[in-house]
Amino acid sequence: MQKLINVMAVLSFVGTAGIVGGGTYLYMQKDAITAQLMGKVAAAATEAIAGALPSMMGGAMPELPKATGGASLPIPKFP
Repeated sequence: MQKLINVMAVLSFVGTAGIVGGGTYLYMQKDAITAQLMGKVAAAATEAIAGALPSMMGGAMPELPKATGGASLPIPKFP
């Protein structure tokens, strides 16, 4: 029975050390992880917006004229 209790104590220590070690690693690397995730989110958002724009803008943009007239400016009349 004592051997079982010792094994359970060792496993508990290893589990607790793993949790503390993992938490410490994440805390120390949180800025790098956050920056990496923000880069991925920004890239995905940019790709999604760029992919959606052509289909949304297809009917909204009028067709460009083939020919244009001359420029005419009103001539001011002084009294």
